Amino acid sequence: MHKADKPINEVTLYVYNVVEDEWSFISALSNPIEQAKEIESSRSSVDTFFLGYANGSRLLFISPIEISREFQDYARAITNYKSTEVIVPKARTHLLCLDLIRDTETFNRILEQVRDCKKVTLLGYAATPEFYELKNAFLKAGVNVYTPEAPEIESAWTVNFYGSKSGIRQLAQKSAAMEPDFIMPEGVIVVGTYNAAKIAANKYIKQKGVVIKTNRGSSGNGLLIFRENDLPNDYLECEKKLQQILKSEPYWERFPIIVEDLVNINFGVANGYPNVEFKIQKNGRIDMLYYSSLAVTKDGAFLGIDMHEDIVNDRIATMMVDTGYFVAEQLSSTGYRGHFDIDMIAAKNNKIYVCETNTRNTGGTDIYKLALSLIGKDFLSERYTLSRTHYHLRKAMRFEEILIHLKSLLFSKATKEGLIINSESRFKQQELIYTIFGKNKKRAYAMEEEMFKILNNLN
Repeated sequence: MHKADKPINEVTLYVYNVVEDEWSFISALSNPIEQAKEIESSRSSVDTFFLGYANGSRLLFISPIEISREFQDYARAITNYKSTEVIVPKARTHLLCLDLIRDTETFNRILEQVRDCKKVTLLGYAATPEFYELKNAFLKAGVNVYTPEAPEIESAWTVNFYGSKSGIRQLAQKSAAMEPDFIMPEGVIVVGTYNAAKIAANKYIKQKGVVIKTNRGSSGNGLLIFRENDLPNDYLECEKKLQQILKSEPYWERFPIIVEDLVNINFGVANGYPNVEFKIQKNGRIDMLYYSSLAVTKDGAFLGIDMHEDIVNDRIATMMVDTGYFVAEQLSSTGYRGHFDIDMIAAKNNKIYVCETNTRNTGGTDIYKLALSLIGKDFLSERYTLSRTHYHLRKAMRFEEILIHLKSLLFSKATKEGLIINSESRFKQQELIYTIFGKNKKRAYAMEEEMFKILNNLN
């Protein structure tokens, strides 16, 4: 037998089931146009995770949409991945795992490829109920899939519980005596818009600000931030206005509502929004992957991430990591397994508040994997990572065209610096997702500024 003909002993199946994870919320959006935008935005981020995961051995990447041959070739040139295949089920609902099961032809083709492998690892963006159905479908077909980044079925409840706004708040309240640094903005969990509006109006009148969150949101939807002069200063008028706003979307009645204090943000600390990501291994071991600062819009929507060891000083870093380990220990003890991050808020009172946890692959997981692959395990100290998700292109552009115009800035394997285009699919929405690796912060932002100049001249 030739070397090239040796059987493959290990294979990884990765399912980008992001819409499936968010479907309970997305399906509650009343405006079909907004709902379609959310679905398209989530699906079109698939390239970023393909780029992050397609860097090792044999990979079958299950995607909700096609990934162009041009982008696959680009990803291969960057990461030198060897054996990766993109598989798109013929059925196109919003539940990708079920689509794959129902597409008998495609499912059987995958079975033929993995049946003789000694180890078949099944990973997903999120451990959804449908993900477990897919796992069972493989088991019934005689393939003993290994799911190291998902809880066992008896602990699957931890995904939705700790990934919800109310779940992490309950954990914080229970843990106050054990971990004093694990604090959240003062707030309450409410059911129904009637009481939520009354409580929120009372907070707003007293404090000139209030934050209202649905239990599970998506891309900034389900989050309302009211600052001074945003609402009437009269209590009854304020309550009436809030009732109108909360009645505009059915998800405010469908899910619990969190009403909390508006934090006076210190933008001098990690851009105001520190973040830390962990991974809990199958055996319960906890690994801190990185800490970072998040780029966030005025309305609280995620825009990107900066990663470097100097993002925060040693005191803040220690506080973030210690709090993160405490939360990780609580999640691990109840059976959660896989990636999760903790979004935080830096306040002007010198406190770091926990905002929420995301029990899934996160907005930084793909960037972390890319940095680990291209820079190495010391990426936090060796390079400054700057990544953004929503740069608007003023005109439609083709992938090849972007690469030509930005050629002077593109990532170099020799210097381990430069620009990476993370997605071609987003070009349909005239948006650019990009990552820049620089030797330091100044260098990374200088390259970003040069990219802006080139793109503005084109437009």
